[in-house]
Amino acid sequence: MVAWRILAPVLAGMLGSCASAPSGAVDGFEADRYLGQWYEVARMDFYFEKGMNNTTANYAKNPDRSIRVLNRGFDTLKKQWKSAEGTAKFRGSASKAELKVSFFGPFYADYNVVALDSLYRHALVTGRNLDYLWILSRDKSLPPQVRKDYLERAAALGYDTAKLVWVRHD
Repeated sequence: MVAWRILAPVLAGMLGSCASAPSGAVDGFEADRYLGQWYEVARMDFYFEKGMNNTTANYAKNPDRSIRVLNRGFDTLKKQWKSAEGTAKFRGSASKAELKVSFFGPFYADYNVVALDSLYRHALVTGRNLDYLWILSRDKSLPPQVRKDYLERAAALGYDTAKLVWVRHD
């Protein structure tokens, strides 16, 4: 019962909202090039990551061709590292960057890569609705032009980019 009291708000946020985000996912996506470590440069804050810095996401291929997801960050309030492991699966073709990710058994949330540079160095990722947005980079920061382009793209999709949390990496 206690687990459901903790998970219920998270699931409600992941599964329901009045405003849904358009996918616009990248075509010609190559999962093998996306694998590895990404630094979270900015995000819309939500329950699991609230108060966290030094956040990263690491993606690795599982034997069944799904993708292992390991999110990690430092909780600045509790002064400890937190991590969450999950699984990502393509919702359709593996060449379209529309995935579903689960950290809670049978419950999946959308994960759409909507912008990705040709070298797979920077990515703009949306969730199911306008409450979930991440800017990822292979480095701990973004070049100014990439930042500008991704903020413009996110705003065009309907995101309030003023709500982004810019992650500190130290």
